[in-house]
Amino acid sequence: VLDEDKLLDVMEGMLEEAASDGAGVVVDYHSCDFFPERWFDLVLVLRARTEVLYDRLTKRGYSEKKRAENMECEIMQVVLEEAREGYAAEIVHEVPSNTLEEMESNVRRVEQW
Repeated sequence: VLDEDKLLDVMEGMLEEAASDGAGVVVDYHSCDFFPERWFDLVLVLRARTEVLYDRLTKRGYSEKKRAENMECEIMQVVLEEAREGYAAEIVHEVPSNTLEEMESNVRRVEQW
């Protein structure tokens, strides 16, 4: 079980240190509903077609229950909706992550930011 308060306390120190050094930080997590809006200049929500997602989860050895949960979240756009509800519309971007080319494009986009 994730202790969100403890995580936020640790991350806040890390983000403040990076900011004082003039460095950017990439935060990668499967949800965004508890992160403060002030922490982020850009929120990318990676999306995948369901057949691509299913195959990835199967290759990772996810149980049928875990695959079903992830598939439902993707179909219902749970993370995208959380991001849209929690952050300013201009910083939330939905990006495809189906192919290696799309993933590389996403990395380049973050590097340019």
